[in-house]
Amino acid sequence: MKKVVLALAILVGFTSLAQRGVQKGPKERLAKDLTVEQLATLQTKKMALALDLTEEQMQQVMEFNKTNAEFRKTRMEEREAKRESGDFKRPTAEERFALENAKLDRQLAQQGKLKQILNDEQYQLWKKMSLRRYAHGKKRMQKEVSRR
Repeated sequence: MKKVVLALAILVGFTSLAQRGVQKGPKERLAKDLTVEQLATLQTKKMALALDLTEEQMQQVMEFNKTNAEFRKTRMEEREAKRESGDFKRPTAEERFALENAKLDRQLAQQGKLKQILNDEQYQLWKKMSLRRYAHGKKRMQKEVSRR
C-alpha cells in the first residue's frame, strides 16, 4: 500500500511539473503594460546613465527608441492576435530565412543610426553592452530549452 501511495505521489508531482507553462519575466510583463512613449523614455534614461549622453544626444536617442518601441509593440500585438485567433503556424524554412534576414537588416540600420548619434567612446561602450546582452539572452534561451 505504501508503494502505491508513493508511486501515486511521484506521478502527481511529475505531472504538475510537466503542466507548468513558460513563465514570462517581469520585463515582458512590463513591456506589455507600458505605452510606446513610456518604453522609449525608460530605454533612453538607461542609455543616458550608461553612456553619459548629452541633452542633444538624449533627444536623438529618444526618437530612435520611440521608433524601435513602436515596431516591437506592433509585432508583439500581431503575435498575440494570431495566437488568440488560432491562426498561428510555424513558419517555413524560407519564411524563417526572410524574417531573420529582415531582422539583421533592421539591426544593421539601427547600429548605423546609433553610430551617427554617439561619439566613438560611447559607441564602443554601447557595442560592448549589446554584445553582453546578446550573450546573456542566448544563455537564458538555452537554459529555457534544456528545461523543457
